[in-house]
Amino acid sequence: MPVGLEQIAVRVIGVLDLLGGCAVRARAGRRELYAPVETVAGTSIEPGNALALARAYLDRLELTELYVADLDAILGRGPQDSVVRPLAELGVPLWLDAGGSSVDSVRRGIDLGAASVVVGLETLPSFDALRNICDAVGGERIAFSLDLRNGKPIVASSASDVLRDGGPVVRFAVKAARTGVASVIVLDLARVGMGRGLDFHLISTVRATLPGLTLVAGGGIRGLADVKRLATIGCDGVLAATALQDGRLRAAEIASAR
Repeated sequence: MPVGLEQIAVRVIGVLDLLGGCAVRARAGRRELYAPVETVAGTSIEPGNALALARAYLDRLELTELYVADLDAILGRGPQDSVVRPLAELGVPLWLDAGGSSVDSVRRGIDLGAASVVVGLETLPSFDALRNICDAVGGERIAFSLDLRNGKPIVASSASDVLRDGGPVVRFAVKAARTGVASVIVLDLARVGMGRGLDFHLISTVRATLPGLTLVAGGGIRGLADVKRLATIGCDGVLAATALQDGRLRAAEIASAR
């Protein structure tokens, strides 16, 4: 075992961002700049081929979980079910963020084969809607994503006034936990793909406030040092894409982290 890996206990979850039928490389949440993924861990793949990217994550990097963000569905352009379903059939747990905001949309994700369906603040109409989802399908299948941009919450234009109340950002995670969700994701889109590191202070605050929930963080992971720090905080998992594609997180490190 490489030196310094012995105490890590964080799941590394490989992210696939889908846009227009392609797996794209995210950058600071500016979706107009996203381009097809062409390499994983220094090896070329067919540009934008989501299945090839997923297989590279599983075979070359030995990941055991995948996270799919269907950006077309999130943007209201229609879900990419024909791309998502084969990914869900690869035999590992799949987290799916496809703009779920209602019981029907979440059930659609489960029917596609998702182990966990993500309901993001970016598309959430109200916490009552989130509670209805948890009651209908079981909170153990639901992850709430605390969607941020530069530390500020991203709230849907159609969201209820409750989501617009002022106060600390962590309040969203607390209210989500009260609806019955099993997991909370802290994700700052402005950090995605930028290698700036995560907002460790906020992640620590969420962990301290909600000690019983599964906590996953994403956006800006730089490499092994960040994974170690998340382990110290008590984070259960980290979403990674660019660091995997660039080779900053390698198979040996991922296996030891797991």
